[in-house]
Amino acid sequence: MMKAITKFLSSALILALAISLVACSGNNRVRKPAELTEVKNQFELTPVWTAKVSSSDPFNFHLAVAGDGVYAASHNGDLTKLDVMTGKKVWSTDVPEKLSVGPGSDGSTTVVVSGKGTVYAFDDTGKRIWDVNIGSEVLTEPVVAAGVVVIRALDNRFIGLDAKTGKQRWIYQRQQSSLSLRVGYGMLVISDQVIVTGFAGGRFGMIALANGGLIWETPISFPKGFSEIERLNDVTAKPSMEGDVLCAVSYQGRIGCGQARGGNLLWFKDYSSFTGTAQSPDMVFSANEKSIVTAFASKDGSQIWESTKLQNRDVGEPLAIGRVLLMGDAQGYIHAFDQSNGEMVARVRHDSSPITAAPIAVGGLILVTSQGGKIAAYSPK
Repeated sequence: MMKAITKFLSSALILALAISLVACSGNNRVRKPAELTEVKNQFELTPVWTAKVSSSDPFNFHLAVAGDGVYAASHNGDLTKLDVMTGKKVWSTDVPEKLSVGPGSDGSTTVVVSGKGTVYAFDDTGKRIWDVNIGSEVLTEPVVAAGVVVIRALDNRFIGLDAKTGKQRWIYQRQQSSLSLRVGYGMLVISDQVIVTGFAGGRFGMIALANGGLIWETPISFPKGFSEIERLNDVTAKPSMEGDVLCAVSYQGRIGCGQARGGNLLWFKDYSSFTGTAQSPDMVFSANEKSIVTAFASKDGSQIWESTKLQNRDVGEPLAIGRVLLMGDAQGYIHAFDQSNGEMVARVRHDSSPITAAPIAVGGLILVTSQGGKIAAYSPK
């Protein structure tokens, strides 16, 4: 088996491995998603507008929101700007290659990356202004901030390109890992000055946007087990931040929170997730590989509540907003939990395809996209 494993594992193989880790050994039992119980909605997620782009399946494309626009892309090369409040199409263009990740944008420059590693940049009218090939596959959404386009390549390079010209401004090279998850690694932008992101081997860190310098790096977990697969514990999901507290979680590792200034961890505990964390002022939320959702106190990691209502439903990335926690699932439902006690307080069917990207809160609306390409803005009432 190990001889057939190459340097990087495919997303499909990783999902199969995650399923095998949580299944009962030797009985060939198939994971059965939890049946949805009736929910009496305590508030409604009312659609304000809907739009459609082509499918991103099997990739996990995110939306990008900047200024008055929401930017969406699809695997076959569509790139579209919609008005964030009305959903009306502002412009649309065809990228000449198939895409591997969704867009990044600051409202002036919007970029996407093809499956062959070519970065395409467009201005605020949808006109292509430059393109450059970085010589590696890219599965992480690009970041556009402070005049810099940050591309994270699968060969462990972070590349800073000038947003106006595409010229390389800096490069930060990470040491290649013996075995890493072949997935996108989320990047969190803070104050248009730094990005915080996870690394292979259970570590995460902060990188300066101006020059690509590593400001700090800290381990959240350490490899365990004997085989290379057992020892995988990458921090793949985008870290979250509330106030000056950063939280992150690793696959087959730990969840923990620390100080944004220096990365010193306040606490950590054994946990495993590839869908990441969401925070409120006092709590951090995450769903493990079985889609069991847990709320921890962000100050010390004590468990507040745990919910098995979405077990094995393959939930997506979470969003904590107001008093609720939102997340989609593989059948296209959006679920809302009460942050204080884990009670399910609302549910809406967005689509029949998986919702893997985190919902986005902007201008009093909740934006949701599915892998099938349906985008909608909901108003919570």
